[in-house]
Amino acid sequence: GWQASMKCGSLSYILPCNRLPVQLMSQVRVYTSNGQKKDLGSEDTNKSAPEETLQKIGTGRQDTTNTGQKQSLIKEPIQVKVKAVLKKRDYGPKYTKNNFITGVRAINEFCLKSSDLDQLRKIKRRSPHDDTETFTVYLRSDVEAKSLEVWGSPEALARERKRRKEAEIKYRENLFRNQRLLREYKEFFGNTKPRSSAAAMFFKGPGKVVMVAICINGLNFFFKLLAWVYTGSASMFSEAIHSLADTCNQALLALGISQSARTPDPSHPYGFTNMRYIASLISGVGIFMMGAGLSWYHGIIGLLHPHPIESLLWAYCILAGSLVSEGATLLVAINEIRRSARAKGLSFYQYVVQSRDPSTNVVLLEDAAAVLSVAVAATCMGLTSLTGNPYYDSVGSLGVGTLLGTVSAFLIYTNTEALLGRSIQPEQLQRLTELLESDPVVRAIHDVKATDMGMSKVRFKAEVDFDGRVVTRSYLEKQDIEQLLQEIQQVKTLEELEAFMLKHGENIIDTLGAEVDRLEKDLKQRNPDVRHVDLEIL
Repeated sequence: GWQASMKCGSLSYILPCNRLPVQLMSQVRVYTSNGQKKDLGSEDTNKSAPEETLQKIGTGRQDTTNTGQKQSLIKEPIQVKVKAVLKKRDYGPKYTKNNFITGVRAINEFCLKSSDLDQLRKIKRRSPHDDTETFTVYLRSDVEAKSLEVWGSPEALARERKRRKEAEIKYRENLFRNQRLLREYKEFFGNTKPRSSAAAMFFKGPGKVVMVAICINGLNFFFKLLAWVYTGSASMFSEAIHSLADTCNQALLALGISQSARTPDPSHPYGFTNMRYIASLISGVGIFMMGAGLSWYHGIIGLLHPHPIESLLWAYCILAGSLVSEGATLLVAINEIRRSARAKGLSFYQYVVQSRDPSTNVVLLEDAAAVLSVAVAATCMGLTSLTGNPYYDSVGSLGVGTLLGTVSAFLIYTNTEALLGRSIQPEQLQRLTELLESDPVVRAIHDVKATDMGMSKVRFKAEVDFDGRVVTRSYLEKQDIEQLLQEIQQVKTLEELEAFMLKHGENIIDTLGAEVDRLEKDLKQRNPDVRHVDLEIL
């Protein structure tokens, strides 16, 4: 029989009995080891049953002390709380076949056609996309059954999958040759922006600044090159190389601006906005290698092998024209940065240092360096013409090279920081955090990260501890409480309780998902810079 350990005072007894009295409310049920149970109605019966049981246990013991201890045990009946626990279920194909699958996955994974899905049951679910409220899904079991109906057997379906996989690999291998066809295909279905929009980017904002700089620097390079050929001045050669480097770098910036406007694709889901930073980084490296390197080289050669300089009149005229044109481009860049900084609520210095607009920053710094280098070159050439010493001209070339090297180092540093993924400003991060914490459904947020993806695009991530009571109340507010109460009163068995909890539990999870969508939408609406929000549920 069962053995129960009971303790009274300091003495412990092992009862080798086959009946265990259990008291529940006002009724006691006696469970035996053979599975039988006996209901005892009143309190007197409750007392007599344990007495009877314990007297049977104590048969053969005549000691009065033991009898007294038994009587003390009899006065306090044993109370055992019986807890009903739902049996742990082994989730097998019965549950996984109830999973949902989208139409695109059904067509791709089960080799079906869109017409094959028309006959299947359609279920409307909450959409994960911002532009649609609901979307259609299908039961996975229905899709699997339909695929077997279409292909006849799992083996035939596996062969078709293998064939399509091989065709996909072959298609990817030939993708480079089919790029023109793919571009026309995307334009036909409207997945890319019109071609006019790419050209329109160069008539306003940073694109306009870059195009103006390309035209002016191209003309400056041509005239400076003529002046160097005529005079042979090392400083003029440095200026010509400087203008050529600026023209090439700004052409690279224009390419980066046009590439950054491309729409996201499966290989680049967050878009191509970083192409501006990549172009600016390459531009900084180009200034260092082409501009600073050649200027240093020509200056050192001039110091080692000085030669007399011809008339510098034409050189002064060209430098004056270059100063005016470079100054005009510099003013265009300054005005654009001031306008953008004012829109972001930043100072001019903060906007430049944080590299908010890399293309305009490059034009600004290059033109500022150009204006200073023109002044340096004119000064050194003037000293050479006054003293007749060609070393001043070579020193001017070294000064221009040093100035270009400083600008290139700053551009490389700021664009590298941007590409590494830096955090947004603490004030902006604090505003996002307070917006989440002020919502009633949120208890706390942890591990908050906000990354500047470039070009005023922010990706926000946080782990959110939701208040289950608020979520549940939000669900109940949308339900008929009287009908829900009737469903609760109709629950009599464990199976009915399980069905009730599964039904409403799934709906509460959907309500939680809707709350996550609402929070993400609020963050994007109140902070336009936030383009991607990832909220993880704790």
